[in-house]
Amino acid sequence: MPDLDLADRVVAVTGAGGRLGRGLGRRLLERGATVAALDRPAPLDDLAWQRDAHAVPFDATDEESVAGAFAKVQDRAGRLDALVHTVGTWAGAPLLETSQADFERQVRLNLTSAFLCFREATRQMQDGDALDDDPPGKRLVAFASGQGADRGAPQQYGYSAAKAGVVRLVEGAAAELDGITATAIAPSTILFGDDPDQAGVPAARLVSLVEHVLSPAGDAVNGATLRAYGSAR
Repeated sequence: MPDLDLADRVVAVTGAGGRLGRGLGRRLLERGATVAALDRPAPLDDLAWQRDAHAVPFDATDEESVAGAFAKVQDRAGRLDALVHTVGTWAGAPLLETSQADFERQVRLNLTSAFLCFREATRQMQDGDALDDDPPGKRLVAFASGQGADRGAPQQYGYSAAKAGVVRLVEGAAAELDGITATAIAPSTILFGDDPDQAGVPAARLVSLVEHVLSPAGDAVNGATLRAYGSAR
């Protein structure tokens, strides 16, 4: 079994107030990680474990807001070892009913946010490494989707295109960056309840997968898209 003790890691979770981010942040705290919780102010205010974390409100689609948020993480925690980017949204409509505004909103929330957070997290990771004689392996993790990682899907034009872009973003970062691995996780439908008739992957399984990527065993995973389809086919 891999060592999942994350006591020496500082992990930023973006979208920390969302359903996936809430469970992920809680698990990382249980594993001993120092967690920076980044999200819009309202979701952060409702986050049960925010007092145990560095809560940083931000807008994941605004360049200045993202840069300022990651600078705050560095100031408060002293360094940054990993980013898990969970920000995103889904909306769909037939092609002829998809407006430019709707398409661009999907790209902005699912892809532009990932790009901005990857860039600013990398900046802080590299700045911190310059002051560390033996920096630990760094991680960039983002969520893609089966709709985009493998194929497009009808009535999901902006979403599928954006998630395909996340995969290419991860591949580019993995090829360029030294000492930082980049990984995409591509789930099918994420299950938050206990409905046995619904096909998909339970959120808790995705949290466990992220734990593995963040662990020392995750050093071997770089530039990969981990498909987590669960019971969906």
